[in-house]
Amino acid sequence: MKHIIAIIVVIAFAGCGFGASAATTNSPALVQTNPPPPWTGDIGLGLTATTGNSDSVLFTGKFLAQRKTPLNEWDLGGDAAYGEINSVENNETIHGYVQYNQTFNDRWYGYARADALHDGIADVTFRLTLGPGAGYYFIKEKQTTLTGEVGPGVMYEKLDDEYHTYPTLRVADNFEHKFNDRARLWEKLEFLPPLNRPDNFLINAEIGVETAITQKISLQIYADDDFANKPAPGHEDNDVKLVSGLDYKF
Repeated sequence: MKHIIAIIVVIAFAGCGFGASAATTNSPALVQTNPPPPWTGDIGLGLTATTGNSDSVLFTGKFLAQRKTPLNEWDLGGDAAYGEINSVENNETIHGYVQYNQTFNDRWYGYARADALHDGIADVTFRLTLGPGAGYYFIKEKQTTLTGEVGPGVMYEKLDDEYHTYPTLRVADNFEHKFNDRARLWEKLEFLPPLNRPDNFLINAEIGVETAITQKISLQIYADDDFANKPAPGHEDNDVKLVSGLDYKF
């Protein structure tokens, strides 16, 4: 677990350092007149608790950060969830990712991505996925974007106390539509079939809506669905979370 968090932190700091070093190679005048775009992002928190016939608690946290320039993009993110029902743990996940996009033209880009996951309930001690790929903007408008991504990769995991390494394929899409300055809808879908054991495929999906309460704070409601066609023995193949919480933008 410590190794997974360390990998995410190192890659994230490497991304920040890359942007900083690129800026210093410009002339002083260019740096002053054209500073690099700032990082933007949001932090979300959700909490659900019940008492009475059933005592339960579910805590969720989420972090996203992005920086875009005409030539490249950085996208960092992480989320975690912990829950209990009648003092029995029923949710324990932590996930993080970092992705770097190098744009080729207005539509095409190449990317490098790293994902790390721990799911204590599904008996996934860790799952690390690394790989490059290519992406394309099918829709690239001010209010609406839709991208598709595909690329090879390698998956290394410890599942049910067994270590596995798979060459894999990643196929994904990302969709976002802004209804106005206060409301938006987003959707993400990722398909990961190991090339040597395609029946062990994974599907990760998310769909959500957001509406602004103030300039900095908004309400988010989203559903996460993680499907493993071959889960650890004795575990369900599908994990679904419906989350509502407050989100702070920076």
